[in-house]
Formats: sequence, C-alpha cells, structure tokens
Amino acid sequence: MNIKKQLFWISIVLFVIPFSSCKDDECDVCGLETTEVIELQTEFGNIYLQLFDETPFHYSNFDSLVRAHYYDSTEFHRCVDDFVIQGGSPTSKDDNRNNDGSGGPGYTIPAEIDTTLFKHQFGSLAAARLGNTTNPERRSSGSQFYIVTDPDGASFLDGEYTVFGKVLAGMDVAKIIENQPKNASGLPDQRIKMYIHHVSLTPQELTDRGIVL
Repeated sequence: MNIKKQLFWISIVLFVIPFSSCKDDECDVCGLETTEVIELQTEFGNIYLQLFDETPFHYSNFDSLVRAHYYDSTEFHRCVDDFVIQGGSPTSKDDNRNNDGSGGPGYTIPAEIDTTLFKHQFGSLAAARLGNTTNPERRSSGSQFYIVTDPDGASFLDGEYTVFGKVLAGMDVAKIIENQPKNASGLPDQRIKMYIHHVSLTPQELTDRGIVL
C-alpha cells in the first residue's frame, strides 16, 4: 500500500473513532438518560413507588428486599375501602389463606417516625407493625407495608407508623385493588399477586406513565 492510501485509511479511522465515542459521551444530550424507580406490578396495572432518603433503615431494607425478589408472588392480603391496601407477607405465597398477613423475614426495623417530615397522605407508603402492647417501640415489620387509599389521608395513623415512601403513579390501580370483593377482614376473595422490581425509565417513559419526580 502506497503512502497516499495509508494516509487515507488513517484519516478514516481517526474520523470514525471520535464520532463513535462522542455518541456514547453525549447520551444525555440524546435523551437516553434514565431514572430508576420501583415498579409494583399487578394484574390490574402497575404502581410506581419512591422511597424517602430521610428513612434510611426502611429505605435500605425495602430496596434490598426488592432487589432480592422477596416480594414476587406475595399478595395484597388486606384491602379496606377508603383506607389502605396492605401486603408483603411471605406466608401469602402458600396455599393456606388463613395465615396471610402473619409472616415476615424474621426481623423488625427501628421506627423512623417523624410527622414534621411525612404524614399519612393519599398514596403514602408505610410499614405495618405489631400493636403497642407487644411493640411499644413501634418497630416496623421487616417486609409488610401498606398504601393509604383514602383521598383525605389517614391522619390518625400519624406518629404511630413509619411512612417511608409514596406512590409516584398508579393510585388508580391501588383503588381498583382496594375495591375487589373481600371478606370482613379485608382478605380479597381472589388472590392479588404482586411483583416488585427496579426499572430504569427515560424522561419520555416517565411521562408516559404519569410519573412526576
């Protein structure tokens, strides 16, 4: 290959390399930046959740359980009209529906209750727990949680349970779940399974799902 041809091919290579790297470096400019959120999937649709940095014990615990697929195939075992939908008990995976809501990972979480920061509002994500008689420190269940479905909130729970997140989108789905036929204890007649995982969404995908951060 003569010197002119060598210089020609070198120039082509030098042109292609910076152009390719530029595309990678400028992915944000191209609109490819993503935001990670938590997606709770049900047969009725998806609910998108945000965890609060201000409740680090609950944040870390819930985040870890989601990444470990702990909640997959668990069910909403308690649905109370205009109040809450509750789930996260591993016992809801078995065939015995009488034990739904009685399980957990074998530990509890220190309370992170601060009503100056978070209250029980419509769409609040909070931790279930045992009552004050056996649990005066108000320690939270290691896995069970509930979502407030009363449009007016549930202020009487403020100061009693830890609110550690909120629904970003999908409260219409939460209301559908709440309204399913159930017994006097709030146990749905039909199993309502959930699958929770992290998803990375582009700005357009966030908009399409009605998510406002």
